[in-house]
Amino acid sequence: MPHQVSIANSDIEFTVEDGESVLDAALRLGLPVPYGCKTGGCGACRARVIEGRVEHQHDPRALSASERAAGLALLCQAEARSDLTVDVQLLARDGRHKVRSVPARVDVKERISHDVVRMVLQLPKARAFDFLPGQYVDILLRDGRRRSFSIASPPNADNRIEMQLRHVPGGSFVSYVINEMPDCAVLRIQGPLGGFYLREAPERPAIFIAGGTGFAPIRAMLMDALARGESRPLHLYWGARAQRDLYEHALAERWASEHPNLHYTPVLSEPAAEDAWTGATGFVHEQVVRDFPDCSGCDVYLSGPPVLVESAKRDLADCGLRPERTFYDAFEYAFVTWPDDEQPGASR
Repeated sequence: MPHQVSIANSDIEFTVEDGESVLDAALRLGLPVPYGCKTGGCGACRARVIEGRVEHQHDPRALSASERAAGLALLCQAEARSDLTVDVQLLARDGRHKVRSVPARVDVKERISHDVVRMVLQLPKARAFDFLPGQYVDILLRDGRRRSFSIASPPNADNRIEMQLRHVPGGSFVSYVINEMPDCAVLRIQGPLGGFYLREAPERPAIFIAGGTGFAPIRAMLMDALARGESRPLHLYWGARAQRDLYEHALAERWASEHPNLHYTPVLSEPAAEDAWTGATGFVHEQVVRDFPDCSGCDVYLSGPPVLVESAKRDLADCGLRPERTFYDAFEYAFVTWPDDEQPGASR
C-alpha cells in the first residue's frame, strides 16, 4: 500500500508506492534529493529515518553497522513499510544542480604524474552547469555504459570542469584517453551526481581524508572554501604509496602556507628510498586516529577506494565520530568496456 513520506524540517510530503524506493518516488516528483549509483554502493542518497520503518531491497553495502544502528538508510534501496519522516539534506530547489546530459569538448588532456591524467572539459556556455564542489559526473560511453569521475575543480564562469583520471591496469577508458582520443573530442556527460559536498557547519572543524585520486573532489571543495574565505579549521590528510603519487603535493603545501586555518598532512604507506621521507607513514586514516583520538566534534569527509572509506568509518567511529557527520564518496570498481574488451577499472 502507498505510504506518506515527510522531509524533516520542511513542508515537503510525497507518496511512495508499494514496491517503489523512496528515492525513485522523490525523483518522480522532481525533488532535489542527492543520489549517485542507485545500487547502494556510493552512499550519496543516505538519510536518517526519524520515524517509521523501511526495508532495503538489497544489501546497503555503503552503510556500516554503526550507521545502520544510528537509523541511517539508503533511499535508493529503501522501501517504506509505514509512513515515514526522513532527514535528508536536499540540494538547491531553484532548479540548480539538476541532473542533465550535455555535450563536452575535451580541451586539455595531459599527464600530471606517472599514472594520473588531467582532463579538462569545456561545457556549453549558453547555460551554466551548476554543481556543488565534490560532486561527480558520468561520462556516457558509446556502448551504453558509463564511467563516473569526480569533478576536481569548483564552479567557474567559463563552464569548464577538470577531472583527474588514474590509469590502472586494464582501465580501458583512460587508456583510450591517453592513446587514442583525438584532440577536441566531444563526449557526453550526465550530472551533477552525488551527495559529497561541504556542509555548512562553521562551528565544527572539517577533516578531509583522501586516498590517491580521491584527492580530486576534495580539491574542488577546498579550492571553493578557501576562495570564499572559510575560517573554520580545515585538516587535509592525503594518503598515497610513495611521494610521486602525491601528484599535487606542491599545491596542497601552498594552500597550507597561505591559509593558517588549513593544515596539510601527507601520509605514505610505502615511501621509496629516493623519497628520503621524514613525514607520516602507514595508512592515512590511522594517522587521523593518532591526531584526533576524540573526533566527536568534527565533520569528516572521506574519498578514495572502498577499503579506505570502510576502514576509516569503522576506526573513526571508535573515536567518537558521529555517523551523520561522516560524508564519503567511495570509489566503485566495475567492469567497463571500451570499446570491445572487458577489463576491470576504477569507476571514479
